[in-house]
Amino acid sequence: MQQQLNGTTPLTHLGVIRAQGDDAARFLHGQLTNDFLQLDISQARLAGFCNPQGRLLASLVGFKRGPTDILLVCSQDILPATLKRLSMFVMRAKLKLSDASAEFALFGVAGPALASSGIDHACPPFTKSDVGCASVIHLYLAGGVARVLWVTPKDGSGPAGEVLDAGLWAWSEVRSGITTITAPIVDTFVPQMINYESVGGVNFRKGCYPGQEVIARSQFRGSIKRKAYLAHKEQMLQVGDMIFGMDDAQPHATVAQVAASPLGGCDAIVSMPIADFEQSKILAAAYGGVTLTHPPYPFLTDI
Repeated sequence: MQQQLNGTTPLTHLGVIRAQGDDAARFLHGQLTNDFLQLDISQARLAGFCNPQGRLLASLVGFKRGPTDILLVCSQDILPATLKRLSMFVMRAKLKLSDASAEFALFGVAGPALASSGIDHACPPFTKSDVGCASVIHLYLAGGVARVLWVTPKDGSGPAGEVLDAGLWAWSEVRSGITTITAPIVDTFVPQMINYESVGGVNFRKGCYPGQEVIARSQFRGSIKRKAYLAHKEQMLQVGDMIFGMDDAQPHATVAQVAASPLGGCDAIVSMPIADFEQSKILAAAYGGVTLTHPPYPFLTDI
């Protein structure tokens, strides 16, 4: 992967919600799964926006462009519905929410191309730095390769480096093990079912937000029985697909994210019972040709 995953690619499948105003951080703190009151200019946040039952309606990467200016990056296919629902709760808060997708250009940068754009490849995930007028968000590694999200005003300059195939970037997103919520899986998972508590996407010490009680109770009572794992299949899967065993009437796993593998077939993030994985019920035959591996980060229990 190290030799292949190098370069820059436009991320046109992503959009931007902008929260501007004195209450921007406080408002988002009360709506999302992560802490935005303590967010500073050198950080980013992975966060979920949930319904009252704790199911994810959207995943967002949030960061500050200024003291009262926060950008939220999410999948473009769910942006209008996410913005509409968030706007329902603004009420008298001093902020404005808007679709700012037309104001910014987003790029993925990976591998040696980071150095070409003056980016430190060794920064921890969800560290934010600035390169000129661009905001650079460090993401989780994929196969040991450093990656960033580059967000710049439309009139700003893009990152340097050779062109990276968009399919390879999508594959790196899967290999990182971090699920982006898209339309087929809206309202499907509580955050822990896709490991958000293990990758900094949930803060269990902050105040209330939609679904907080369900999410916290599930965590501290140990009632979460599903986690996300990496999967490979020779035939292409689709987001939202159910994976059945060879002789089972009930599905074992749900496909949360998928991309074609440069080695053939596809790689995916799947949410499935922990017991199935731990009890070695993961042979290719048992999952209809699907092989499974642990994601490239540990599951956290002390949170």
